[in-house]
This record gives sequence, structure tokens and C-alpha cells, in this order.
Amino acid sequence: MSGPMWMPTAPPTVANVLAWHPQPIPVMPALAVALLFGYAAGLLVLRRRGAAWPVGRTIMWIVGVGSILFVTGTGIDGYGMELFSVHMIQHMALNMLCPVFLVLGAPVTLVLRVLPAGHGRAGKARRGVLGVLHSVPASILTHPVVTFALFVMSLYGLYFTPLFDGLMGTWWGHNLMLLHFLLIGFLYFWGILGVDPSPRQTGRGLRSISGEVLPVLELAATTPFHAFFGVVVMMSTTLLVHFYATPMPGWNIMPLADQGVGGGIAWGFTEFPTLLVLGVLVSKWQRSDVRKAAAAERRAARVGDVDLDDYNSYLEGLASRDGTRP
Repeated sequence: MSGPMWMPTAPPTVANVLAWHPQPIPVMPALAVALLFGYAAGLLVLRRRGAAWPVGRTIMWIVGVGSILFVTGTGIDGYGMELFSVHMIQHMALNMLCPVFLVLGAPVTLVLRVLPAGHGRAGKARRGVLGVLHSVPASILTHPVVTFALFVMSLYGLYFTPLFDGLMGTWWGHNLMLLHFLLIGFLYFWGILGVDPSPRQTGRGLRSISGEVLPVLELAATTPFHAFFGVVVMMSTTLLVHFYATPMPGWNIMPLADQGVGGGIAWGFTEFPTLLVLGVLVSKWQRSDVRKAAAAERRAARVGDVDLDDYNSYLEGLASRDGTRP
């Protein structure tokens, strides 16, 4: 499909796909650069205060920003306007990979540590951020059911309705869609990973399992929907979106075959982000267990093993009652 100057006309090669893609208004690359410099400014403030910040979080943020630049500033963005398969790479990366690294960078924690605390004007900005985190709309938006619905509807509500063709028809619509992928993915993984303070409020029925089981359930719940979507796209005998209906001359790429490749990408792309998130969760639980064990040892050294003493008292009570029975 030929179009404005930001659409490529040369056949897709590795060199062309990885080359820098000039854009009239580089919305997403500019956003990535802003995120990078904003994070760096926060680190600079902490350094001037003499406060430490984990190097691993900084690395994760840089990787997340770099991945955004990779899929929106290179030829992937341009060829994504011509090939459904390349667009699906961009979609999956912005929705499932980039947000994971950004969340692991703990940006909300960084903001709260940078902003000054207090009851006067100096602490107004920090109180504002905390007010948003503790607000009812934020609690609703970050509820597991809501984030799950938003995440899944990014697939089905977009590609199985005329919405995709409408958004891809304009430059701003295209960028709005990419930004949507990134924000929904960040919101989804922000709740699952729990690295930052979160407005999520679970009820009594969820509170008992929210520590370890609920994040895994949330992660597992979306997997069948992604797999089903990918299979449907792969097996479809008609084009789901009409934006890619016209093949580019000389590329020898048929739209229906390319759509099948895109379905395979949507189906297989979920494995790496899922394993990555599971690895982070397991590591988080292991560190939590180590901290609990160390705290229990310190408490036992200070006041004795309270749990063992209580258990021994319980056994002595049973033995005393048994001894008084006829």
C-alpha cells in the first residue's frame, strides 16, 4: 500500500528494517528519549542527596527505553505500515516486552523518592502523586479484572473491528495506537510485578492469595486468549484488516500469507515475556523468604523462638488434659 513519505517503498531487507526510519513527527521516539532523560534527572537528584539507587533498575529502564526506540524509530515502524507481520512485531513488543522492562525500572518509586516530603508547599507534588495512587479511579483502573479486560481487548477489540483501519489511516491515529499498546502493557505488568507502590486494592477474598498466587493467575489468564487470537489469524482464509489488502509492487508478499505470519508471531511472542515475568516473580518470592527467615532469626535471638515456645506450651496443655482424664 503506497502512501505518505513515511511509508517505505523498497523491499524489506535486514538492513532496511534495522535502519533508522525518518519520520515527519517522531512521536514515539521522542517519548522514549523523554523517558530516558526524565529517569536520568531523577537519578541525578538522588546522587546529589547521597541516596543510593539499584543499578539493576536503571539497566532495566534503559533496556525498556531502548526497545521502544528499536521498534518505533527504525524501519520496523515504516514496514509496519505496509506489512501486517512487521506491525505485529511492533504490537507485541510495545504491549508485552517494553513494558516489562519499564516496570522493573520502578519509575513510580523513583518519583516518590525524588519529590520532597513534608506538609508545606515543598511536599505538595509528592502528596499529589500519593493522592492519585490512593484514589478510587486508580484502584478501579488497576483492578485485576479491569487490567485483564483492557489487555485482551487490545487484541480482539482492535483487529476484529473497523477500529484498526480507522487508526492506521492517519499518522496521529497510528501513533495513538502504539501509545495505547505501551500504556496498557505497562498498566497490566505493573499490577502483576508489584515493583512500585500500586493503587490496587484487593478484597478479602483476594487478599489471601494476592501475595504469590494472584500474579501468576493474572499472567496465565491472558495466555489462552493470545494463543487463540494467533491461531485464528493464522488459519483465517480472509483478511481481517483491509489496511494491508493491497500488496506492494515488486515485493512478492501476498497479504493473506503475510497475515498468517503475523498470526504466528502473535502466538509465539508471548513465551519470552511470560517466562521473563515468571522468573522475576520467583526471584522476588525467594528474596522475600530470605528476608522473612532473617527477621525470624533476629527475633529468636532477641526474645527467643516465640513460635516454638507457643507450640511447646500447646503440647504441654494437651498432655496435662490427657493426664487428668479417667
